[in-house]
Amino acid sequence: MKVSSMQQKVSVSHLRRQAYCYVRQSTLKQVLENTESTKRQYALREQALALGWPLVQIVTIDTDLGETAASIADREGFQKLMAEVSMGRAGLVMGLEVSRLARNCADWARLLEICAITDTLILDEAGIYDPADFNDRFLLNMKGTFSEVELHVLKSRLRGGALNKVRRGEFKTRLPVGFMYDPAGKVILDPDKQVQGAIHSFFDIFRRTGAAFAAVKAFRNDDVKFPYRLHHGPDKGGLEWRELSYGQARQILKNPRYAGAYYYGRRRSRQNVDNSVSYFQAPREEWIALIKDAHAAYITWDQYEENLRRIRENAIAYNNIDRKTPPREGPSLLQGLAICGKCGQRMTIRYKYRAQGRTDPVYLCQRSRIERGAENCQYIPGACVDDAIGDLLIDSMTPLTLEVALEVQRELQSRLDEADKLRKQQVQRAEYEANLARRRFMQVDPDHRLVADTLEAVWNEKLRDLEAARNHYEKHHQLDLSKLSRQEEEIILGLARDFPTLWRNPKTPVREKKRMIRLLLEDVTMIKEQEIILHVRFKGGANKTLKLPLPPKGWQHALTSEEIVRLIDELMDNHSYLEIAEILNERGYKSGTGRRFDRKLIGSIRANHDLRTRYARLRKAGKLTASEMAGLLGVTTATVRKWTKTETLKAYPYNDRNECLYEHPGINSPLMRDPVNGASTRSLIN
Repeated sequence: MKVSSMQQKVSVSHLRRQAYCYVRQSTLKQVLENTESTKRQYALREQALALGWPLVQIVTIDTDLGETAASIADREGFQKLMAEVSMGRAGLVMGLEVSRLARNCADWARLLEICAITDTLILDEAGIYDPADFNDRFLLNMKGTFSEVELHVLKSRLRGGALNKVRRGEFKTRLPVGFMYDPAGKVILDPDKQVQGAIHSFFDIFRRTGAAFAAVKAFRNDDVKFPYRLHHGPDKGGLEWRELSYGQARQILKNPRYAGAYYYGRRRSRQNVDNSVSYFQAPREEWIALIKDAHAAYITWDQYEENLRRIRENAIAYNNIDRKTPPREGPSLLQGLAICGKCGQRMTIRYKYRAQGRTDPVYLCQRSRIERGAENCQYIPGACVDDAIGDLLIDSMTPLTLEVALEVQRELQSRLDEADKLRKQQVQRAEYEANLARRRFMQVDPDHRLVADTLEAVWNEKLRDLEAARNHYEKHHQLDLSKLSRQEEEIILGLARDFPTLWRNPKTPVREKKRMIRLLLEDVTMIKEQEIILHVRFKGGANKTLKLPLPPKGWQHALTSEEIVRLIDELMDNHSYLEIAEILNERGYKSGTGRRFDRKLIGSIRANHDLRTRYARLRKAGKLTASEMAGLLGVTTATVRKWTKTETLKAYPYNDRNECLYEHPGINSPLMRDPVNGASTRSLIN
């Protein structure tokens, strides 16, 4: 196209804006070798000068050299060009051909649409085009389609040749550890005998144990490293020896290469809406190629199938511990939100069933044990953690509720404003119709009474409608204001009072509490050392750190409280074990295991807490044994016991066998009178 014909489409408004020359090559190899194409693209600036653009207004964008035009994702230069065109700063976009700018219709159509809206011209080696003109746009769309078709044809040719080699099993793919390509391109076992021995040993252990985790644990217990082939970095292709992980073990068991099979197409890709790529595993029947006995193997195909069957059977014992699980029925409040503060993995939940039907949660980080057969990373009792989180939420709900209240207030105000706007528009419409009826009435011939009377009646009706619309608007406007004030005082500010009540209500399901927590918390990182440290992360970025003392051990929960032990110590001065048990039961006390007290339990508590015995207390108080009392009174021990039953002597039992100590009868007691000078002891008693 001649310059004169081009200049017919260039206006003064175009020349006031900048001209952008977009330069791109698909690969770095093309940039280095196809230099003529690059020179032709830079030469487009001469055409912009010929069309009237000054040199200072010509901008060259060449940051996409070496980038493919199949997508806009990694092309910073094209993104910058789109931004400049969108803001109306570009009067001309230059590209050697359509394929330089885009290789897919979506990006090309988007560029044309924006250029048409901002009145931006497009120039290539063949001519200049106005995207706002139908004919030019039709031609540009056709060129974009041909460019995409060209890319498709190129890819199809390359992929067709590769697939032919795939079907013959000759297309080279990345080999797993234990295999190599020989100089002729054939797959052979790794010549390193240590590598072969490690892989053979792995399959043998799995065959014996039937579990990938058992094989990982066996390698760890034996302190045996496993080979790992490097695929990236400066040492690409090199061999490293590391601890065998659970993920690597599963990959080996699932890889058909170890059974001597060539496969292709097991892993597929899918492009997402945001131009990102996601990968997924295709079923075996959808693989492009699967050739059994294609090369040397470590196991047979039947052994490979048996390994897969065992993995499927073992899978029911494992859960995906990385995902943020949905709320379930268990009492653990931080299910799916607890993160290990030592390794960063998400923690799982276990439950301990205590006496009286109580269930205590436990937060467990077991990834190190699953992956490497090591000890669990952390084991944290969850009852105290859940209580602390509940108290934190109740304490934090006051400022949080104020924010929520303000948000609700703004939402209510927005809704009221929207409704007020609609009602006001109704009044405006009624005013327009009333004014229109008035103008029609005023324009009629007064002598034409039939028409005048009809138009007057219509006018009066529209005036009544206008008055009704105004009254409706004023009524609801005042009503909305009163509603907003009442909601501010009674509902919005009442949220802070309602939340603690709702949280502490025993009828509130645990699942609902978990949902409340997920609305407020992002996650909780736990560290167990001399104390339990909780790093709580709220929604929106706020953080809070809690420090909790370590809870008592399981056996410590069965201990009798210090208060009861102190009370028993006081009661033992004046009461027997049976009397103490009856007193404690009447007062409603329970043992550490929740039992009622009896004589035997009181004696056990006394012994466990090393309290002074009942016997020692009575002896210290001056009480006498049966033999001492018999010697004092000059009678037998049987007589002493007989007098105890008749309450002549006061006895104090001190053990479960009902053995007693006796209180001294006193100097003036008849029992202490001299039998020689006075009456006999027997006569005194009788």
